This record gives sequence, structure tokens and C-alpha cells, in this order.
Amino acid sequence: MSAMLLTIVISVLALLTVGGVGYSLVGADPHAARARQRLQSVKRGTTVTSRESKQQQKEQDRRKTVQKALHELEEKQKQGKKLPLDTRIEQAGLEFGVLTFWLASLGFGVFVFLAMLMGGLNPLVAAGGGLAAGFGFPRWVIAFLTAKRQKVFMEEFANALDVIVRGVKAGLPLTECLNIVARESPDPVGSEFRSIVEGSRMGITLEEGLQRMYERMPVPEVNFFVIVLSIQSKTGGNLSEALGNLTTVLRDRKSMRGKIQAMSSEAKASAGIIGSLPPGVAALIFVSTPDYIRPLFTEQMGNLLILGGAIWMTIGVLVMKKMINFNF
Repeated sequence: MSAMLLTIVISVLALLTVGGVGYSLVGADPHAARARQRLQSVKRGTTVTSRESKQQQKEQDRRKTVQKALHELEEKQKQGKKLPLDTRIEQAGLEFGVLTFWLASLGFGVFVFLAMLMGGLNPLVAAGGGLAAGFGFPRWVIAFLTAKRQKVFMEEFANALDVIVRGVKAGLPLTECLNIVARESPDPVGSEFRSIVEGSRMGITLEEGLQRMYERMPVPEVNFFVIVLSIQSKTGGNLSEALGNLTTVLRDRKSMRGKIQAMSSEAKASAGIIGSLPPGVAALIFVSTPDYIRPLFTEQMGNLLILGGAIWMTIGVLVMKKMINFNF
């Protein structure tokens, strides 16, 4: 009896042992699998987090580099605000020097002074007219030619950037694209890019050439172009995409400029009529009844009245010009 009981106990214990071992082998797998899955997900999350942190750090470094480049460009542009006379002559597209300019201004002032004296005007008024003609009129001519040259430049600048974008997308280096623009584009765009290409052949860096281009053509569009190329040369990136976006911006600005000019054309016409009425009426009176208006030119009080009227007319014209011109 005791032997049978012992056999039963041993059999139960053996069954329990086998069941426990089997349960441990079969039942532990899901827990182990889930544990391994959790471990792998933690590892993947750590890897993704590390990659994102590296990308964020790279983006932060790039932004710092861009901000530094922009700060350097702004400092250089602030230093070059006061332009010398030879640079302003170059901006107008003229090829003579400063000495020629001063001699031409002096000769024109003396000519106006002698012409006013021969016309019977007071010597003091003639001297003032000669001084204004010799000092102010040549600078007005330079400013007028500069504005005209900048307007012609802006009409073709976006097309030149399109040529550069297509060349970069085709695999050409940037210098070769600039050379194509210098050869194919009309002046003044071709001449400005030609100066960059010739300067690079003489050892001038691209950044210095672009800065000189901005000095000769100080318009916001050229400033954008200088900033894009300067930042791209320092930080890298997709140049064709950056220039393509710049081209889109330039065309949008051109379209906005045309809309503003169309909307302000009526105000400009009104200002032109108002500004031309006093001298026009004076010219008609001088032609029809010269004796009536002659005292203004022969008498000292009349000369003072003309001088005061000219000053007030100049102030009025400047105020109207400020009202009808829009910065955009």
C-alpha cells in the first residue's frame, strides 16, 4: 500500500514538473516577445529622436550662418551708403571722369550766368541762376540717367535670372551661367554681369563682384540676388530653387509696380498740370503782352518776386512728388 502511494505521489510530482516546464516554455514566449518589441520600439524611438535632433541642430547651424551672412551684408551696405561722385557717374552709365564733370558743370554755370546778364537780369539773380545751373542741373542729369538705366535694367533682370536657373538645372557651373548672361543679355544687364565675369578672371571673388554690382546698380532686386548667392556660397543648398523663387518674387514685384503706376497715373497727370500752370501762364503773358510782365525781370522787386515764387513752386512740386510716388 505504501509502495503504491509513493508511486502515485511520484507520478503526480512528475506530471506537475513536466507541466510546469512546458508552461514556462510555452507561456513565456508572448511575454518575451512583447518585451522584445518594447525594447525594439524604444531603440527605434531613440534612433529617430537622435536623427531628428541632428537635423534640428543642422538647421539651427544653417540659420545661424544665414543670419551671420545677412548681418555682414547689411554692415557692408551701411558702410557704402555715401557714394563718391565717380560711383554715381558710373551708376548713370557715363564713362567720363570726375574732372570732366566739374569742368562741364563750371562751363554750363558760366554760360547760364552770361545768358541771364545779357537778358537784362540783375547780376545777383544771374549769379544765383548760374550757381543753380552749374551745381544742381548736372547732378539732376546724373540722377535722371541713373533712374532711367535702373528702369531698363529691371526690365531684363528677371529674364537673366531665368537663364541662370536653366543653366544650373542643366548642370552648368554658376560662372558659365554668368558668362552666358554677360554675352547674350542686352545692356545694362549684360555689361553688369560682364564686369563680374571679368573681375573673376582677374582674381576678384564672386562675393566682391556682386557687392560692386550692387554699388553700381543699387536696387532692391539686385540686393536680393546678392544675398541669395552669398548665402548659398556659404551655407550650400539648391541654387536653382533659390533663384527660381527669387525670379518669381521679382516678377510679382514688377507686376505690382505696374498696377501702382496705373493707379497713380491720374494723380501724376494732375500734379503735372498744376506744376506747369504758373510757368505756362507766365510764358503766354510774356508772348501776348510783354510790357505787362517785363517789370518782373527788370525791377529788383520783380526779381525778388520771381525768386520767392520759384522757391515756393519748388517746395510745392517736391510735396506733390512725395504724394504721388509710392515706395514698394
